[in-house]
Amino acid sequence: MQKTSARLLSLLSLLQARRDWPGGLLARRLDISPRTLRRDVDRLRELGYPVVAVMGPDGGYRLDAGTRLPPLLFDDEQAVALAVALRTATASGAGIEDGAARALTTLRQVMPARLRHRVDALQVTAVERSTSRADGGVLMTLSAAVRAHEVLRFGYASPYPAEKGEDAVPPPRRVQPHHLVTHGGRWYLVAWDLDRDDWRVFRADRITPRTPTGPRFTPRELPGGDVAAFVTGRFRGSDHSPEWPCRGEVVLHLSAATVSPYAPAGTVEELGPDRCRLTLGSWSWPALAATVGAFDTDIEVIGPPALKEAFARLAQRCADAARSTPSALPAPTEDAPPDRRAP
Repeated sequence: MQKTSARLLSLLSLLQARRDWPGGLLARRLDISPRTLRRDVDRLRELGYPVVAVMGPDGGYRLDAGTRLPPLLFDDEQAVALAVALRTATASGAGIEDGAARALTTLRQVMPARLRHRVDALQVTAVERSTSRADGGVLMTLSAAVRAHEVLRFGYASPYPAEKGEDAVPPPRRVQPHHLVTHGGRWYLVAWDLDRDDWRVFRADRITPRTPTGPRFTPRELPGGDVAAFVTGRFRGSDHSPEWPCRGEVVLHLSAATVSPYAPAGTVEELGPDRCRLTLGSWSWPALAATVGAFDTDIEVIGPPALKEAFARLAQRCADAARSTPSALPAPTEDAPPDRRAP
């Protein structure tokens, strides 16, 4: 049987893992008697943890929110998991790098030496950092509107400069927010656009929320019911499926080992030392043909016919580009200053 202090830590960890625990099941998980379990629950209460008894046929316990914060206790796995999450927070794009670093320092200070050594030995570098940072306050505002089912108004910055004569500040967007998601290192808001009467996916780093929020609404059903599949499908050019709308099959005169690292989203089958079959998808047939052509080797198109037609169109465009001569560029104007390159 575990020592009392270790057993209390295990008990607290289990109580945090789920809302209600039947007393008998909790005692079996800790390998103790129901009487010992009752004594351990009393010890946690003396330490300030609000463990309440749950009435019912089996009886049980629940860890409720308290009026004061007792000492936070983590088992070894929880502490290491939290340290990993804080170290990789730089890749989240949520603008919490400084807060995560300070939280990790605080956590490390209260860790026992054996855990400190494990965490210090864990050196993680987030290679694929977010290309854009969403403001943490904006993310909290969006999340609150999603949870409260309240209509949200916000300014949405365009990635393109406004043309002359266009309004400098477009009217605010009005949406019913449904999900806040991450995809490809960026944060996005999935919402029903009230003015366009359709689903839209907005980049959170371009959103400037307006106050107050609007009236409450009854959430609509997201097409397909799976937010991850919906967002993936939108980025792949499909409204209701995470699959690529265009998918083809070719034989490349390269080894499978050469092709595989550059086709993580495809299926590569070895056909010989210098031949492999590649099945790949893309948002359009010309894009798929261009992606396959980037392997710079002989290509045999297995199908479908639309992919062969895309290769023919791409080949014609490339031939035309090779024969063309550059036209004179327009002289710079006051609104378009000359390109200042180093001599």
